Amino acid sequence: MTRSLEVRSLEDLSFIAKHTQHILTLFSGGVDSSYLLYKLSQYRCKVTALTIDLGDGVVSEDLQYIAECFGVRLKVIDARERFIEQAIIPAIQANAKYMGIYPISSSLSRPIIAQYAVELAKGLGCDAILHTANQSQNSLRRLNGALRQLNFPGYIGSPYEYSAFSREEKIKSLCQIGLDRFQARGISGDANLWVREYESGELDNPEDFSVPERLFKWTAKPSQPLSSSTSLTLGFESGKPVSINNTPQSMIELIDTLNNVAGKYGIGRYSGLEHLEGGEKVLEVREAPAATLLMAAYRHLETAVLDANLLRNKLAIEQIWVCEAIEGRWFGQLSAATAAFIQKSAEAVTGSVTFSLRPGVADLTSVHALNPLYLTDRDGWEKNIAIARGCRSLAELSSSLTNHYALSA
Repeated sequence: MTRSLEVRSLEDLSFIAKHTQHILTLFSGGVDSSYLLYKLSQYRCKVTALTIDLGDGVVSEDLQYIAECFGVRLKVIDARERFIEQAIIPAIQANAKYMGIYPISSSLSRPIIAQYAVELAKGLGCDAILHTANQSQNSLRRLNGALRQLNFPGYIGSPYEYSAFSREEKIKSLCQIGLDRFQARGISGDANLWVREYESGELDNPEDFSVPERLFKWTAKPSQPLSSSTSLTLGFESGKPVSINNTPQSMIELIDTLNNVAGKYGIGRYSGLEHLEGGEKVLEVREAPAATLLMAAYRHLETAVLDANLLRNKLAIEQIWVCEAIEGRWFGQLSAATAAFIQKSAEAVTGSVTFSLRPGVADLTSVHALNPLYLTDRDGWEKNIAIARGCRSLAELSSSLTNHYALSA
């Protein structure tokens, strides 16, 4: 699609409201998406608000209340299974961390959100899909990029790209119409079942910041030392997590269990910088206990079963995969090619990894692979390999001497 079909300001919003039949908006229930519904209600156009449930923070009653305030239809879709299959499992196999620092998150969720948006928009006959990302949010290029690659034929974009309003200004307008449930909190957040992340407000300045403890939901700083460590064994089959402590669990159950158990030990907190489209850097804070353990376990297990040269090359391929995700090129050819490489390598990754958890740390205590390349009896291996190679050396020497004398004769 051409960039002329992008919505980038409130002036663009006014234009499409008068020239479209049905608008689909991505709706989280927060200030930004609620304010967009408020602006659209002023044009009396047909609107459907779409909420994608990725496993954390969706309260249908609150969403329905806000949607009814503006006379729009609400559609809530449970996307957890697709998110896991198409994004989280590939992310585990790709060890998807930004610059090797912290697990990526919105880079994984935005393409899934875009997929559902396009599917619903086509089903409803919508000729516009709107979201609320702005220029200081990487979701702007990720959502726009995914919607373009999915070939949605109508208008796409965010009116907040070129029209900037403070949170306080939006809240004031919403309060004036009786929607007074929003607070002027400074920190922005995004959450799904894989990662919770926070930015802006008190976290604006990386030179001097302090993360409020109230932000964290899964991880805790124990008020007193934990009485004992906890042992966790994570089982994998063909590159997919399947069990905890030898008990089969679905991925949703498994992630929830690890977020709770590892979170009690304060495992999985991260702070780091991420670049915007123009190269500027912003600070982000994350918590991801399950992601931390699953990616660490997968790395240990694949190291146990894959050839060293394959592993070295996979490290480079992983960062290409991550780069394509964070730049919003999830559905491009390079992304598909790197995903195929990673998926092929995952076929051999079967076994289990055991950690002992203590405050802030997961200590590796066991790696058990189905078809390992590691040695379990190094001394025994030394003796056997010395005998085998010694016999070959004698045979080679005998053959060499025989050939030498034959040539001499």
